[in-house]
Amino acid sequence: MIVIENLAQHYANGLEIKFKNWELAAGEQCLLLGNSGSGKTTLMHILSGILAPTQGKVSIKEVDIYALSAKELDKFRGQNIGLVFQRPHLIKSLTIAENLFLAQSLAQLPKDAKRVEEVLNALAIADKGNNYPSQLSEGQLQRVSIARAVLNKPTLLIADEPTASLDDENAQSVLNLLQQQSKIYGATLLVATHDKRVKEAFTNTYLLA
Repeated sequence: MIVIENLAQHYANGLEIKFKNWELAAGEQCLLLGNSGSGKTTLMHILSGILAPTQGKVSIKEVDIYALSAKELDKFRGQNIGLVFQRPHLIKSLTIAENLFLAQSLAQLPKDAKRVEEVLNALAIADKGNNYPSQLSEGQLQRVSIARAVLNKPTLLIADEPTASLDDENAQSVLNLLQQQSKIYGATLLVATHDKRVKEAFTNTYLLA
């Protein structure tokens, strides 16, 4: 489902990060581990279509994503890749439901209020659709991030330090939700973290030097 080959990223300061060839099957749940500076965030950005690698190939669903035009890649990302970050990136002037409608629009999908309601309900925040981000707690905001990530039924669900800013209870809840949602939609789940609370929940890992 995900294949990386001969992947490397070069920076202007002379730093070079190389990634070993890797294949992750559809529906697998994997933890991305590595010390600071090993390239975790770089790899996450490359896999999510945000950062084009200096060399190498990234295939998702047998599609070489960096062979796509910018417009094609934006559409592919919106329809196939769900992203969850350490801190939610929501538009503060829009309600939670409006933020989710925007995610559908950016993926060039029709507005689907029923789908938005379904996802919010699945994540136990159905009553927050008309609220603004500033009215929600950190734990609720991270649930919204997961809702947005799974909204378009992605093939790949990527989470970068999703529990780092959460207390133990909310961290466990977010982790459970990520794993549950990936199973529901058959999505491959890749989580990058330093959080020891997360490491115990995964047996499959990709280790960066």
